[in-house]
Amino acid sequence: MYKINNIRIGDKRIREIFVMKKIWVNGTFDVLHIGHIRLILHAASLGILRVGIDTDERVRSKKGIERPFNKLDDRMEFLSAITGVDSVVSFGTDDELRNCIKDWGTDVMVIGGEYKYKEIIGLENVPNIEFFEKIEGFSTTNILKNKK
Repeated sequence: MYKINNIRIGDKRIREIFVMKKIWVNGTFDVLHIGHIRLILHAASLGILRVGIDTDERVRSKKGIERPFNKLDDRMEFLSAITGVDSVVSFGTDDELRNCIKDWGTDVMVIGGEYKYKEIIGLENVPNIEFFEKIEGFSTTNILKNKK
């Protein structure tokens, strides 16, 4: 007998047939680091994974004019290349984010543990939230501050 997680690595269509849960993760994903990779791999192990990513304008408005370091098209391509990511979409507003989560039919939203006591946009559109604890010492902001 095969475990469903063994199928995770295989063909996307096989996963769609056997793994029914739709998983949502979102963020900026500007400069990828091991914390991002572990979050994504964990989320992918739960089902069919869609990653939502902030537009360049949204990143600038939240993180300052120096960001994003990588443009939207590049960030989307980076994420698409990670094993287990089934699709990547972008959003520019809170309402667009809510609609993306709702339209996907999200079963589980995986969020960084640092958001446990913060507002979670789209929470009203998902039956399950799973918090993934941040990998200490890894942050895009710190990476960019320490660049040489």
